[in-house]
Parts: sequence; structure tokens; C-alpha cells
Amino acid sequence: MIRMTQVKIPASVVYSEASVEDIKRGIVSKQEESVIRVEVAKMLKLPDDELHELVIEKKSIDARKKDEIYFVYNLTFHTIRENKVVHQYGKNNAFVIPDRSNKEENSIMKDVALQIALGRKPKFRPIVVGMGPAGLFAALGIAEAGLCPIVLERGADVTTRDNVVNNFWNGGELNTETNVQFGEGGAGTFSDGKLYTGVKDKSGKIKSILETFANYGAPSQIVYDAKPHVGTDRLKDVVVALRERIMALGGDVFFNTRFERPVLNSKNELEKVVVSQEGKQFTIDCESLVIATGHSSRDTFKNLLKSGIVMQPKSFAVGVRVEHSQSMISRNQYGSEFRNLPPADYKLTHTTKEGRGVYTFCMCPGGYVVNSSSSKGMLCVNGMSYYDRNSANANSAVVVSVNPSDFATDDVLAGVKFQKSIEKFAYESAGGKIPLQLYGDFVQNELSTGFGLLRPLTKGDYDFANLRKVLPDFVCESIIEGMTNFDNKIKGFADDEIILLGVETRTSSPVRIVRNETLQSNIKGIYPCGEGAGYAGGIISAALDGMRVAEKIVATTELS
Repeated sequence: MIRMTQVKIPASVVYSEASVEDIKRGIVSKQEESVIRVEVAKMLKLPDDELHELVIEKKSIDARKKDEIYFVYNLTFHTIRENKVVHQYGKNNAFVIPDRSNKEENSIMKDVALQIALGRKPKFRPIVVGMGPAGLFAALGIAEAGLCPIVLERGADVTTRDNVVNNFWNGGELNTETNVQFGEGGAGTFSDGKLYTGVKDKSGKIKSILETFANYGAPSQIVYDAKPHVGTDRLKDVVVALRERIMALGGDVFFNTRFERPVLNSKNELEKVVVSQEGKQFTIDCESLVIATGHSSRDTFKNLLKSGIVMQPKSFAVGVRVEHSQSMISRNQYGSEFRNLPPADYKLTHTTKEGRGVYTFCMCPGGYVVNSSSSKGMLCVNGMSYYDRNSANANSAVVVSVNPSDFATDDVLAGVKFQKSIEKFAYESAGGKIPLQLYGDFVQNELSTGFGLLRPLTKGDYDFANLRKVLPDFVCESIIEGMTNFDNKIKGFADDEIILLGVETRTSSPVRIVRNETLQSNIKGIYPCGEGAGYAGGIISAALDGMRVAEKIVATTELS
């Protein structure tokens, strides 16, 4: 098998016969493979019909030269006389590698599954709390090993949740148990569905996660795209398919069921969990508990502290969402050819003169700013895109780092209280609507009274407010310094008519639930997991953490 890296093909060539719809989606179906085959055959001086089993391993965009944009591919394929072909080609971006062997299943998971099939079983079924990516992949791994997990989700199933959230966005009452933060799929369900991460993974688990998403309904190209995304519309179907797989393997899923607290035995080990459903409390015997509740479950943090679970404060970030014209962003990133490319994104960072970090986060090309509140009398926002990313606006969080040292207290939940205070000001500033302000007015500390050419695209009502009175001074000053710096990188980023929307407070967990090398907390049997526990920062890293926890539970579960 031959692997070729850094194969550069002009986007104009790849898109020469593509439909407008495929271009907007960022995919070019079978024509892409045909173009690659022809171009690679030319490079190797072979007939294109001598390239077999061509696989795109990775695809990215090289837009450094605005006069010609390139797609860059890493590929594998078979051909005849492979060593001779590579030698004659003579460049170091092509080399012969061993053929792929079938991946061996994790031996521990496979062994436990076999023992279960032979009639052995655990004393108690593992319990997974939360159905975000961490909880879903933890439950999936446990289920595939035959341990039949019980999954508890405080919110509703994704279909019901979709209706509840849309009702709220259209002026209905906030449901504090089912909303953008809580419910099947977790907070990522109402996001852009980004499936890329900066986490290094030599184990191959990230590729396995991407393949799982693709196998359960996500677009197939996510496996090789450098910046894969699913979109909130497609992600909902994937979530349902994963739930159905868990149940088909013997797992049980309970919606509208809250985890309240653990019950410990005299040895300070997990014995039961207290849960509530329809106002009634009951207990379930349990030896392995995965807490994958997400970082908006502030009541869970409080209850865990009361139960003796050790936590630490950690850094997080707060700020605003910023909206630009998507065409302006694409023009800056691509140049004149942007109409033939997927909507462009960006990632920007700056360190202020005071040493504080300012950065963009969760950038949504062709997206919407959404009211993502989960508590009465408080308001926060997030970004969301559909798979097509076809709205007129781009949005991103512009956030400022907040450190435990910013709070003159030893209270582990000081960061949570800080978030809540800002969200309360945000709610009050615009009467429960999303508060927004033109950037020029934000700089001048003045209330906006109208829009320029750019109009906001939101899910949920909005109104003008002075965000300088909502956010702390150090956050506002850092945002202004950061925006000025970002304008040097993307011309027009800090124009006066750019729209700021508040507040972005749920960037990451303000606490970390301490765990040891077995991934358990100080209480034996309790496995903190994912974003809420402070061990992930996105869909992929949360799913990865869920897989790791599943492996630990399966490896240590005693069968009888």
C-alpha cells in the first residue's frame, strides 16, 4: 500500500463539476475521488485505472495564497509494483506502508463480553449520569462489553427536547430541566457539532469516535476532514441512533430522571445512588457510577461537595458572542475565490498587556447565536450552526480567561457564583431577552439605538443593552484590547457596526472533580467524566474521556 501526504490540488479543479449545493455543504461527493485519482496518477506517471482502493485519510484547505486555493490530502491506495512506483516518483511525500490489518478489539473489553456471554454477570449494573458525548460514549463502551448500563438523563429525549427548546426560543417559558444545556445529547446538540480537538491521541480512539459518528448517521467525510462538523440538525439523528444501540445491547435509558446524590457505606465506598423522577425519590444499588453531567449542572456540583467528593477550582473564560457577515470572514480568509469554498472559519488568540488571555471560541460559520439559558432569572448564549452552515452571519465567542486567583475566597464554587452573577445581570439588562450592543457603542460605553448593515441572527428574542454594565471591567477592557488585535488579523473584525451579544459564560467547567489514575474520585466507584468534571473541552474530547472511563469500569468490574 502507498501513502501519499500533502497532495495539493487546486480547489477550482476539484470543484469544476460540483453542484452549488455540494459546494455550500463543503462536500463534492464522488467527483472528488475521481479528480484525486486523475491528479495522483499524473504525479506518479501511471494510468489512473491502476490506482485501487483509494482512501482519503485527511483533507484540509491551504488558503495562504489568495490567488489559488488548494485542497491538501493525505491518501492511501494500492497499485502494481508499489516499491518501483515510489522509487521512480522520487519525492519524500510518498512511501510504501504495510497493508492495514483488521483492528483488534480491546482485549479487556472483549474478554468481559465473552464472560458475560457465557453466563457470568456483575453484581450491579453500572450507572451513567448524563447523555452528552461523555455519557453516551461511556454507556456505549460499557454496553458493548455486555454490562448493560443504566443511563439517567435529567432532561427529555432529543425529539421532545427539540420542541421544548423551540417553544422557549419563540417566547415560551424556560424549562429548567429540558433546555439547550440539559437533555439527550447534552449541550453539544444545539451547537455547531464540531468534531475536532487539540487533544493528542496515539491510541486511535479519536478516529474510532469519528467512525462511530459516521456509522450512526453523520456525514462520511467527517472521518478525514481536518475540521469535521455535523451541525445540530444532523447531530440529533446520531444521538438517537447511539441511544438505540445502547438499548439494543441491553442498556436502559431513563429520561426526566435526576441524579441527586451518592450513598456511601461505612468504608466510604459507593453503595447506592439517590435519583428523583416525577417528584419522587428512590435509590438504586450501584458499585460503578459515571458522573458525566456537563458543566451546567451546578446543583450536582453542590450535592457532590456535600457528599464529600473532592473538587478544585479551575480556570475558565467569560465574554460575549460576536457576529460578522460570513461573506466578510470568507473574503478575508480566502480572497476572491471564497464563493467556491465552504464558509470560512477562524481561531484567534491574544495576550493582553496585563497578561490575561483573550481568544475566540466555538466559532460557527453560517450560524446563529442562541439563548442557551438553563436557570430562571439568568441568561447566557451559545453559537449554533446547521450542517449546511448557510446563514448570512458568522459568530464566535470572544472570551477572557478567569482564574481562581481572581476570587478572594477559598470557596471551590466561587467560579460558579461568578458565572451566575453575570448571567443574572445579563437577564435583567434586556428583560430576559438576549442583550446586544454594537461594538462601537461598547467601546464608548453607550447604549445602542439601531443597527448598521449587519443584522443579528438569533434563536430567541433580543434587545439593546449596555454590556459594559453586565460584564466586569477587566473582562470588557480585555475584550476591547483583544478585538483591536484581531482586527489586525481579519480586517473589519472590530468595525463599529459589528454586533456583540451577551453573555458567553459556559465555555468550560469552573471546577475539576479530582480523580486518580484509575479515573475514580476520592470515593471508590465514582468516575467523574467529561466537560462537567473538568476533563474535556468539546464533543470529541468528552467522548474520548467517556471511552477511557468505560474501559476502566469494564476492567475492574467483578463478575460472578
